[in-house]
Amino acid sequence: MLEYPAGITDRKIKLALAGCGRIAQNHFAAIKQHHNRVELVSVCDVNAKMLDAAAKVTGAEPYSSLGSMLAKTDADVVVLTTPSGLHAEQAIKVATSGRHVMTEKPMATKWADGLRMVRACDEAGVRLFVVKQNRKNATLQLLKRAVESGRFGRIYMVNINVFWTRPQEYYDSAEWRGTWEFDGGAMMNQASHYVDLLEWLIGPIESIQAYTATLARHIEVEDTAAIGVRWRSGALGSMNVTMLTYPKNFEGSITILGEKGTVRVGGVAVNEIQHWEFAEQHPDDEKIKSASYETTSVYGFGHPLYYDNVIEVLRGDAEPVTDGRDGLKSLEVLIASYLSARDGKRVCLPLDY
Repeated sequence: MLEYPAGITDRKIKLALAGCGRIAQNHFAAIKQHHNRVELVSVCDVNAKMLDAAAKVTGAEPYSSLGSMLAKTDADVVVLTTPSGLHAEQAIKVATSGRHVMTEKPMATKWADGLRMVRACDEAGVRLFVVKQNRKNATLQLLKRAVESGRFGRIYMVNINVFWTRPQEYYDSAEWRGTWEFDGGAMMNQASHYVDLLEWLIGPIESIQAYTATLARHIEVEDTAAIGVRWRSGALGSMNVTMLTYPKNFEGSITILGEKGTVRVGGVAVNEIQHWEFAEQHPDDEKIKSASYETTSVYGFGHPLYYDNVIEVLRGDAEPVTDGRDGLKSLEVLIASYLSARDGKRVCLPLDY
């Protein structure tokens, strides 16, 4: 069993953040909500304008590079909200400096890089947290409990839809967007949290058959994908993803059909329980309406809840909701899907380590 440093209980946990772009704003808001237990002491970005804006909003010390920040910051944890293809090398640098790592999804764009990240953090004796904030949404917590308590009986079929839109201007806003090396496509970037649901909710996957296409955007990677899934339990399912929905984000949903239950959680970001029917009643049935929430954001409201778990772990009072090994599970599904689409064949899991 890995040994980690003693819990931090006599002061606030100090955070540093690398990458002050779009998703960093969710982290700034979450950190602000937990200001009584954590403080953001340092931020860095290669974009001077973004860095200046982040420093003004947060009051954190600004740095123009990760290296310069690591040399001077007294942070306990470094949060990586940089382009996905940079996560591996940055995580290894942070781990080598003796600090814990929290990385946005996906943890890496390559299978070997994900393995390297886990190994580096293990060897350094630091935590590797992989952000999967959607798991904390109330709708999915109810669904998770229903699956774990056996309310569905045997699960027969599962369908996930991610019908969002990303215009060409989105990809043109930064050179790294829409590239294989730094970003990944609709599945790896936008739908990553939904890929996570395939195994987190339903269980180990036996095999995947995938198709990907770049139908409308001028990018290296896919803007549309369709995946067939067979679980080890025998259940079958599919995942359909596109960033070409007209005229705006339309749906982020999961439907589970079982022996004794049928559930659909939909809305723009699995935020509405639209159908909930089981053979036997349960107290959770009374929580359906309160679990659903209004949102125009595809990110949901899980970041503060995710930070709460990280804080409790670093204080020595909890175990991680998602660590590096959990991150590898969804990365494995993503890589298997891309291999299947590339080679035109079914890919079995687990991948060779």
